[in-house]
Amino acid sequence: MAVNAKKVAVYVAVVFVMYVIITDPQKAADYMLIGFQGISDAARALGDFATWVANGGK
Repeated sequence: MAVNAKKVAVYVAVVFVMYVIITDPQKAADYMLIGFQGISDAARALGDFATWVANGGK
């Protein structure tokens, strides 16, 4: 039963993404920019943390 629910959830998410892209491409591009900016910020924070640890926590 859980596998079917997961398939339905993925299908609904894909349909929603396609709907947003087709109806408002500018807003979809803005959402992608926000997502990639968040990923970039997270990677930068991890890099800063790793540098801090490598320097002995100074």
